[in-house]
Amino acid sequence: MTTYKDIRGTHIKTVTSDPPAPVNGQMWYNSTTKVMKGLTSNPAGAWATASAMNTGRQDFGGNGIQTAALIYGGRTAPLTAVTESWNGTSWTEVNDLNTARSGVQGLGTYTAALGAGGYKVSSPYMLAIVESWNGTNWTEVADLGTARYNGIGSGTQTAGLYMGGRAGIPGPASANTESWNGSSWTEVGDLNTARFTYSGDGTQTSSIVFGGTPPGALANTETWNGSSWTEVNDLTTARNNLGGGATDSTAAVAFGGNEPGNSAKTETWNGSSWTEVTDLNVARQKGAGAGTEASALFAGGSRGSPAYSTNTEEWTTPVTSTVTFTAS
Repeated sequence: MTTYKDIRGTHIKTVTSDPPAPVNGQMWYNSTTKVMKGLTSNPAGAWATASAMNTGRQDFGGNGIQTAALIYGGRTAPLTAVTESWNGTSWTEVNDLNTARSGVQGLGTYTAALGAGGYKVSSPYMLAIVESWNGTNWTEVADLGTARYNGIGSGTQTAGLYMGGRAGIPGPASANTESWNGSSWTEVGDLNTARFTYSGDGTQTSSIVFGGTPPGALANTETWNGSSWTEVNDLTTARNNLGGGATDSTAAVAFGGNEPGNSAKTETWNGSSWTEVTDLNVARQKGAGAGTEASALFAGGSRGSPAYSTNTEEWTTPVTSTVTFTAS
């Protein structure tokens, strides 16, 4: 706890009530409560526990932002088609996917999304199915060119990418990248490293992917410039089955995963390197991430026990908090 003697000589403004919107570093003395306070910032960010999902699950799709997200599909016991919408406070079950599946991945927003690929437990196991969400219902649209699961999507419902994944059960990792124009998929430049169970995000012309499998956990990171992938600096911790979010290829966050063993590690990307920041409160893998490097959401996954977590956490950076000073 900071004491008065630590700030001796500093001029403190006296107020009758706390300021409604203090800035970082601001200090004041409240003459009504007779308490001195200050606003401090944690540039490393922090995770906060939020309301739990309705249906615990792992290996499912998700997209959106911290205050407005969508999750769907995944593995419970058995596979599920359940979709839930997040309003920044709580999860609400909405209309199901048409096809229950695990390993589905998405792109877009909570009112305009695509859920692409996946697998199911009966033939044909590998799925190229793509469904479009309009805020109320799912509708099947044009299939992926290559059936696969556990890839990554980025972009919007009308201009996006789907890359990587696994093309068999079991099967090889894929490097294939497909571009979506709102009505059809076109193959574009392959990833340099074929992978599945990884994370990433961005736009159709500026994306990032990181981590994944095989042969073990990867630290490899690649960025997309609209025409090709380029290998850049690795994650500080190799892992697969992780979550993440990104604005574009220059700003991202990676969290959770398998190292092996459930990971709580969080790293941020500044366009040239990764930096370890504040850990998740609950270590887990195979959850769904949404948002950006500054404001993200991580939902569900596997904690070992329970196998199908309902846990939700919110990431914010920088985090500001009010500190109360006391005399020593």
